[in-house]
Amino acid sequence: MLKKRDLHDCQNLYELMVHPEVFPFVRHKPASYDEFIFITKQLLEAEERGELISRTITDEWGAPIGTINLFDIEEGAGFLGTWLGKPYHGKGYNQVAKDAFFDELFYELGMERIFMKIRKSNIRSIKAAEKLPYVINANELYKSLYDEINEKEDTYHLFAIPKDLYTLYRLRQQDEEQQAKEA
Repeated sequence: MLKKRDLHDCQNLYELMVHPEVFPFVRHKPASYDEFIFITKQLLEAEERGELISRTITDEWGAPIGTINLFDIEEGAGFLGTWLGKPYHGKGYNQVAKDAFFDELFYELGMERIFMKIRKSNIRSIKAAEKLPYVINANELYKSLYDEINEKEDTYHLFAIPKDLYTLYRLRQQDEEQQAKEA
């Protein structure tokens, strides 16, 4: 479901990313395929320096369908950035990718908190975030960070995923799976 970023996936990812329903919501907006290659190389180098973590989301056959990233890592926290190609919206890939990525971040890489800044105009993503039992609205809880991300213009809602809430979610999920097996 997830793999390390690879330049060989760039052509497929670029074609998916430039879709008009995807492109407005990606963090880096390359003007061309060559620029996308350049940005991907920069992401790989930044990951080597520990500044971010970036993975390619794949479908069940290993084809690249989007990316999931943790940007601006500081003090065990960072900002989530994720996108899926339009043909893969609403098919469950996003949640499976997030679970795998969050497991890696929290339990292998020692992160304590994941932030999400979601454009107030991106109703679809806001509703998706609010449905997750481990996500909290952080506009007031992390007011200084909220003010910082909206410094120029009131554009974003801030959400947080604390490791403890995510762990509780995973434990409940495992308990439900165990009960289903026993039934």
